Order: sequence, then C-alpha cells, then structure tokens
Amino acid sequence: MAAKLKAGVIGLGMGGGHLSGYLSHPDVEVVAIADRREDRRALLPERWPEFHGKVYTEGIDMIRNEKLDILSVAVPNDQHNPLTIAGLEAGANVLCEKPMAMNAQEAQEMLDTAKRCGKKLGIDFSYRFNPQSRAMKAMIEEGALGNIYYARSVWFRRRGIPGLASNNFNTGSGAPMGSWFYDKKQSGGGPLIDLGVHRLDLALWLMGYPKPVWVMASTYSKFGPELAKRQGLEYTVEDLACAMIKFENGTTLELDASWASNIKENEHQTIRLLGDKGGMYQYNLNEGYTYDVEYYSEIAGRAFDSKMHTAHSMPSAFHLFADAVRDNTPFLVQPEEGVTVMKILDAIYQSASSGEPVRI
Repeated sequence: MAAKLKAGVIGLGMGGGHLSGYLSHPDVEVVAIADRREDRRALLPERWPEFHGKVYTEGIDMIRNEKLDILSVAVPNDQHNPLTIAGLEAGANVLCEKPMAMNAQEAQEMLDTAKRCGKKLGIDFSYRFNPQSRAMKAMIEEGALGNIYYARSVWFRRRGIPGLASNNFNTGSGAPMGSWFYDKKQSGGGPLIDLGVHRLDLALWLMGYPKPVWVMASTYSKFGPELAKRQGLEYTVEDLACAMIKFENGTTLELDASWASNIKENEHQTIRLLGDKGGMYQYNLNEGYTYDVEYYSEIAGRAFDSKMHTAHSMPSAFHLFADAVRDNTPFLVQPEEGVTVMKILDAIYQSASSGEPVRI
C-alpha cells in the first residue's frame, strides 16, 4: 500500500475548509497546521478532533520543519506569494487560496517557481467546483450556447464588509477578525479582489478563458470609510468595482463586485451568458450559497426555457487537488489561469485610477 500524502495547512480561517477536506481524504495525512492566532489554534481539539499533527504559529517554520507533499496557503493576500514560493522550493505541491497574489507580477513569480521546481500549483477558485457550474460547463462544451458573445458576472452585498461592524446590519465593534480585508497593504484591494475574483474566474472558465485585450473600469468607496471611521479604523480599499472587459475573440464581459450597496438582497450572485444558440443564467437562492441555473433557447421558432437540475454533489477542491498530486494528473485550476485573472484585476484597478481604458 502506498504511503499517505503528507499535508499541511497554513491559516485556519478559510483554511479550515482545506483542513476538513484533507482530513476526510483516505490517502492524505494532515501532519501539521500553522496559524498565528492563539484562539484559532485553541479550537483545534473541538473542531477537528481527528487532527493529531503538529501545531505551529508561523507557516514558514512548518514549511522548513515538515516534509510535505501538499501545502495549503490560506492566509492574508500579501502572504500568498512568499509562503507559496517557500513551499514549492521545499518540495510541496501548493494549493493557494484566491486571489493568487497581490498582483500579476507576484503571480507570475509563483508560476515560474512551480515550473522550476516541477511541482503542482493550484488556485482555490471554489465556484468551479459546485455541481451547477460543472453542469453549465458541460452544456457549453456540448454546444448548447453556440458562440458566446456576452457575459455578465455579479456579486453584490447589501452590507457585508469583512471585519466591519455596522449598527444597521451587523453587530460588534472594534477591530474585529478580518480587518485585513480593507487594508490595501495586506489585501491588495477590496471586493474586486475578494468577491470579484470568484465571479471573474467562473465567467472566464465557462467562456473558455479567452485572451483579454482591454479593460474599462471604475471603483467607489461610499460606505466603507465612514463605517471604519465610526470604529476608529482606517479603510483603504474600494467597496464597489465595475468593469467592462473586451477579449481578442470579440466577446464582452461585464464584472460587478460590491461589499456594500443599497440593494434589496443581503447576498446577490448571478452570472449570465449569451450565445448565438442559447443563453444561461445562474443565480443564488434565498440570498445564500446554493444556486439554480436556467437555460433559454429557441426550437422551431418558439421560445424554449428550462431549469437545470443537478442533484449530485462532487468532491471538494481539496479532495481533487490531493487526487491530482497522488495520480499526477492536471488539477481543474491551472496557475496560468490565476495569472490571467491577476492581469485583469491589475488592469481594472489601473483603469479605475486613470479614468481611461487599459490594454492588457
């Protein structure tokens, strides 16, 4: 029997999902975790009683001391590049949380290191892994939409700035968990790089990752600065971003992401794809994280609409990454795609700053 893959996880916020995923994989042994926060480390016995590995404060110490086959990096964005590179150079295959990095230059360095070290580098663009998205992809590849010429991908929140309390919509005060999200030095940006990165990757993946050529964009900070000021905090990112992205094949994508907008829903997620043979619309249900998909077409001159039913669940990104390492097969998300996403995000921020279109 082959030895189990040895895995380590840095960060128990988003990384908690990584840890749970690896612990449930029959061919993976989680030998170590790292988290700087004592309160999170203290929760390990209660939340993950099946974990019996070593516990570190610093991720770099774990990388240096453990011989890992798999490393998950789930920490603030400014740490993605150095910890991923350190893990790759230490011999681990790395699954990095989104966004891949703070900018395209950092992302390219990570990709180059993975190639030089001969290791896998995956990005956790998790919305590819839900069954509705996989079913949409299969239908598109079968030609249900024909040639896609337009898409719009949206994630809006009414009031959902990570780590900020609002008297109207949240509770608590002070500098809470997640306050790094609105510190540009640690995050690289606001809802665009947090929520928009998911909606951007999902749209690009469904569209076949066409080559982007230019971007026109705007960003706004209408609610975050005041909410932060009330709590004695500083807010240095946008709270809404919108962009039009044009591709070499002529396709247009509109992207919208906001942590705080005056809308009806607390969470509003949609993606619409229009092709010359059909259209698709995915939307979240009950302001949550389950989804329906509708398909629109024309048969014999009559409108034909249907709702997609996908009852089957599928393995998590963490299971599939472990499978890819074990079997030496491609992972669903390639690092080159992560670099493309970062190039587009860089261009969006540059266009918003200059007020001009930016070529990519």
